[in-house]
Formats: sequence, structure tokens, C-alpha cells
Amino acid sequence: MVSILLVEDDDAIRTALQRGLGELGYAVASAATGLAGLEHVIRERPDAVMLDLGLPDVDGLTLISMIRAASDVPMIVITARDDDPTMVRALDRGADDYVVKPFGTEQVAARLRAVLRRGGRENAQATIRVGELVVDERTRTASLAGVPLELARKEFDVLFLLASRQGGVVTKRELLAEIWQQAYGGSERTVDVHLSWLRRKLGETAAEPRYLVSVRGVGVRLVDPQPEDVE
Repeated sequence: MVSILLVEDDDAIRTALQRGLGELGYAVASAATGLAGLEHVIRERPDAVMLDLGLPDVDGLTLISMIRAASDVPMIVITARDDDPTMVRALDRGADDYVVKPFGTEQVAARLRAVLRRGGRENAQATIRVGELVVDERTRTASLAGVPLELARKEFDVLFLLASRQGGVVTKRELLAEIWQQAYGGSERTVDVHLSWLRRKLGETAAEPRYLVSVRGVGVRLVDPQPEDVE
């Protein structure tokens, strides 16, 4: 599971982001001050850091430099400061991306995926096992109970993305953006069709799911098929 550190002193924003990113399958730790965040980076080595610039103990731009001196961890600035000079200074000091408040969880998650891909962290676990399902990114193969699955290219891409966020809900809009590069204007029917094909190859149906569990009005999650996960 990808680990994220959120350095944010606003309780409401911190809580909302932790909940939202947690629902997407990320392990999110938080710190309310810059120095606590720096200590966490050094001690826990998270996969990515999101930080506000308006912190109570140290300016966020200074914190970026402090973190960058100790780690090459990807950093995303989340701030209400939307002026170009501040953005340039943040990026020059070592931030990888910059998001201006207000923002949605899906927007932040997309930025996270982008910086993690650039850093080679998001899919560091090339072979993923979920129950009897094994998905190998390096060979682009998948098997169920030792039996190879015959998957088309997009089917594999969808399955690997869901497996890489095991247990987390992935929205259809995210699937369109990640797999089909259609963040806007794409048809969710495309996703439905590919999920239907995957279910057939996994030996299940939408009415009787095992691995692919739909979350009504939200998206789908891939789970280890324990009895309590089947609805």
C-alpha cells in the first residue's frame, strides 16, 4: 500500500483528505506542524508528501528545502497561495507539483499518481496477489488459482490498476482517466463493458461478485473474496 504523509494544520482539510485518500486505498499519516512532518519523513520514509505552505511553526517553502535535503520523496504543495512567484519558488526548492485550494480528492489523487509514476513508486510492487489471483505487471500476465487468464490489453490494465489499490474504491472516472486518458467526456459505459468482461473471466457476475465488488454510485474495488465482502 502506498504511504502518504499529509502536513496540514487545518483540521477539517486534514481529516477530509485522510478520509478521501484512505477510501482510494492509500495509507495516510498526518502531521499538524512542519517539524513533525520532517521527523516523520526521516523516520518512516513515506512514498509521497503533501504539504501546506501556511504552517504554524515553519514556512512551507523552508520545509520543502529541509525535506529535500534529507530525502528525494515526491512532494505536492497544497495551498491557498495561487500567485506565480510562490509557485515558482516551491518548485525550485524541490516540490514536484502544486495544487491550489479549494480542490477535490480525485484531483489530488490524480496528482499523486502522476508524481508517484515519475518517481517509480506507485507500481513498485510489480507482482500483486489477491487471494488466488496473481497479477504481474512486468510480464503483463494474470492467473487465477494457477490458471492463466486470457486478457486483452485494456482488461489487463484495468485489473492491474484495481489490484494495485486492493480494497480501495476506484471510480469509473478515474479508470477512464488512467486507462483511456479520458478524464472528461469519456463514456463510463466503456468501463462497464470491460468490467463485465473481466468478471466473466474471473468466474463471477455483478450480481454474485467475488473479486470485483461494485460500490453503488461510486465505483468498484478489488477484494480478497472473503464471505463478508460478497453482497
